[in-house]
Amino acid sequence: MARFIYRMQNILEIKRKLEEQARMEYGLARAKLNEEEEKLEQLRRRKADYEELSRQLLQETLKLREVREAKEAILRMDEFIERQKQEIRKAEQALEQERIKLQKAIQERKIHEKLRENAYEEYLLEEKAAENREIDELTSYTYGQKKSED
Repeated sequence: MARFIYRMQNILEIKRKLEEQARMEYGLARAKLNEEEEKLEQLRRRKADYEELSRQLLQETLKLREVREAKEAILRMDEFIERQKQEIRKAEQALEQERIKLQKAIQERKIHEKLRENAYEEYLLEEKAAENREIDELTSYTYGQKKSED
């Protein structure tokens, strides 16, 4: 039996590599999103700390400068939080784009694997047909030899 050679094997290998690359890019986008969400959480904790400081300052003897600074810090934290939310939205969009690329790469690989599988099945059918022809020829030859001997 001859060896099966898929003539588009190199394309299949390229599709597998593209899928792996898309998986890595998706992982990087996921890591970036996680990092941005962690930054947002840190900003929220800092804001909560400033709010607590502001409450403490208001309960003590009024130190107007410190109270004003705490309120300004809270406002700055609100601005930082809004900026960070925008960064998270950007990271989410990038993640979605990478997910779509990954999904497309997986589909293309699966298509090529299915084509390879179909080509292999066709190859097996051709080999079986060739084998049957050889058996028929051998049988005919053997039968013909017996007839000539009689």
